[in-house]
Order: sequence, then C-alpha cells, then structure tokens
Amino acid sequence: MQIALFQPDIAQNTGTILRLCACLDMAAHIIEPAGFPVSDRLFRRAGMDYLDHVRLTRHDSWVKFEDWRAGQGCRLLLFTTKAATDYRDFHYQSSDILLFGRESAGVTDAVVEAADAHLVIPIKAGLRSLNVAMSAAMAAGEALRQIRNLEGRKD
Repeated sequence: MQIALFQPDIAQNTGTILRLCACLDMAAHIIEPAGFPVSDRLFRRAGMDYLDHVRLTRHDSWVKFEDWRAGQGCRLLLFTTKAATDYRDFHYQSSDILLFGRESAGVTDAVVEAADAHLVIPIKAGLRSLNVAMSAAMAAGEALRQIRNLEGRKD
C-alpha cells in the first residue's frame, strides 16, 4: 500500500502525510511540481524526525509517475469529492496506490482518466471537503484494515 500526492501545495499537510507513511510503513510519492521546497521549515516541522523513516520517491511530473506506475502494475485509486463510490465499500489490494490531489485545485483531467477507481469519503451535505492529511489517514486506515482482514489477522 502506498500514498501518492499530486502536486501538493501546503507544506504542513505533506509533512503530516509523510509522517503517517513512516509510522504505517507505507511508501510515499510526491508528484511534482510541489508548491513548496522540501527544505521548507513548515514541511520539516510537520514531518518532524519521521521524514528520515519514510520511503519517499519524488517524480518530476505526472508523466514520469505514470511511466513508473506502469512498470509496477499498481492500481491507482483517486480520492475525490466528485466520486460516487464510498471508500469503505471498495475492495483494496496491497499493491494499491492511494492518490490525493492538490489542496487548492485537485487533479487534472489526465489524472482523473488514468485512475483505476474514484473514491469519496462521504461528509455532511453542504460542506466542501476534509483536510487532505485527514483524508489520507482515513483512507489508509480503511485500506490497511481490509488488507489485514484478507490476510486472516482479525485481532
């Protein structure tokens, strides 16, 4: 299970998600361009000393990420407020990549078209969205729970 961030533009969210990946032993991907340098103080602060423990790959572009993914054979699961499939009803696989879009603008049409599934975290009507780091934690928790159950460990 892996998490990918498409052109993230808030350093603190990215640092928090990378910390999540380190703690849950999930690989992480940043699809450039990001809206901040990795030397950003707020990014380093949010990631704390966990950034040294995350398996992070930075991809120069969406095209390069897609080339890499094609070689890996991983499904790409896009989390978006524009989806109809509830993330809790989806059946995850251990090789899946959970993809989250840019905080300010989501993802491009090319990303939407490339995704193997479009998933939504349902929220109360009239509200726009959850924080991307919160969404990543919820998605990772559900996906890992399902994978654990498939492996027969229900304790």
